[in-house]
Amino acid sequence: MTQQTIYVCSDAVGETAEAVAKATLRQFSSDHVKIKRFGHVKTEEEITRIVAEAERSGGFISYTLVQPELRELMKEEALKAGVRAVDVMGPMMQAYVDTFGSYPKREPGLLHSIDDAYHRRMDAIEFAVKYDDGKDARGFVQAQVVLIGVSRTSKTPLSIFLSHKGIKTANLPLMPEVNPPEELKPAPGRLIVGLTMQPEHLLEIRSERLKALGLPASAQYASAERIQEELAYAETVMKSLDCPIIDVTNRAIEETAGIIIEWLNK
Repeated sequence: MTQQTIYVCSDAVGETAEAVAKATLRQFSSDHVKIKRFGHVKTEEEITRIVAEAERSGGFISYTLVQPELRELMKEEALKAGVRAVDVMGPMMQAYVDTFGSYPKREPGLLHSIDDAYHRRMDAIEFAVKYDDGKDARGFVQAQVVLIGVSRTSKTPLSIFLSHKGIKTANLPLMPEVNPPEELKPAPGRLIVGLTMQPEHLLEIRSERLKALGLPASAQYASAERIQEELAYAETVMKSLDCPIIDVTNRAIEETAGIIIEWLNK
């Protein structure tokens, strides 16, 4: 089939409009449809050029334009060109105005603050990947949050989740055979959090992990004795650091993250 295009247009980054477009595509057999994103749109010329390209290709536009003059121009240009343009944010903003009697902020630099938040989040995600699983002890010095715990206590997924909130997070697996690095010592401006789990639940998770890897269930990694040894050692380390501890047994990542964020904001 002929390649078709959805044009995503924003005076910020364009993540919201693109997310809506992608959610829409999932409802269709859309292998022949691509998304083309235009971020940081600031001028009338850019709007005109995007609409003209959409007209030529037979696509449509999804846009989140906070600036009212750009939003109105998009409506006018799309109407003149016969191009379908979906205003993702406008109706919600108008509903807010109509219902609550307030008006959108038009502060200079507001878009830059949105962009800054985006870049902070991207930096935090890169940080979480770089300093995952104790790869580089220097990350413990730079992190806002350091997660410690034995293997399979959700350290990595929790690090990634927190990074999406813009929080630089590193994590370290605790093993009796390896002493914690000097960089892990408590320091101002950094929160160290211990993650623990009930041994029987951890045993079940590790057994499933071995099965998924095609390894024998009898491996020491999933033995009750080894798990008890690791948990006891981890508890000793956490107490020596005087860090708060969260039992993540049957606890959702979002719930654990919420607790940590609350501690950070105190």
